[in-house]
Amino acid sequence: MVYILLAPGFEEAEALVPADLLRRAGVEAALAALEGELVPGGHGITVKADLALDQVDLDRAEMIVLPGGGVGVKNLGADPRVEELVREAVRRDIWVAAICAAPTLLGRWGLLEGKRAICYPGMEGQLAGARVQPSPGVVADGKTITGRAAGSAFDFGVALIEALSGSKAAGQVAESIAY
Repeated sequence: MVYILLAPGFEEAEALVPADLLRRAGVEAALAALEGELVPGGHGITVKADLALDQVDLDRAEMIVLPGGGVGVKNLGADPRVEELVREAVRRDIWVAAICAAPTLLGRWGLLEGKRAICYPGMEGQLAGARVQPSPGVVADGKTITGRAAGSAFDFGVALIEALSGSKAAGQVAESIAY
C-alpha cells in the first residue's frame, strides 16, 4: 500500500497524478487526510480522502508519499504525526517519496544526510545534508525518491511505479498514457 498524505493546501497535481499512475499499475494507493474527509488543495480543488492519517498502517505500507504545495507542506510539517510516521517508515526501510517543497521536510528531519535529492527551485538550502541535484526532475537514492515540482508529477509517478513494481510495469503505464 502506498499512502499519499494530504494536508490542506497540497499541490493537487503532485498528489493526484502519482495516485492515478500507481493505480493504473495495479499498486494499491490511498489518499490519507491529516484532518477531515474533504481536503482543499492549493488551487481550489477539494479532494475526498480514502482514509484518515490515523488509519495509515505501516505494517501494510510499501511507501509514504509527501506532495508539495507551500501551504500543504507547512501543514504537513506542523503535524507531529507526519514526522513520526515518516521517521518510523524510514526506520522500517519503507520507501519515502517527496516532491516540490516536501523534500524540505525530509531535510529538516535529518533524513537526507548524504543522499542525492532535488526539490522546488530556490529551496535547495533547506535540504540539510543532501547532495542537491540540479536535474533531472526526479532523483532516487536508496529508499528515498524526491521530485522537483508539479511539472515533474508524471516523472515522479512513473519513478514510484518503477521503485515498487519494476521498470517493465513503469514502462507499460507510461506507454498506456502516451507519455
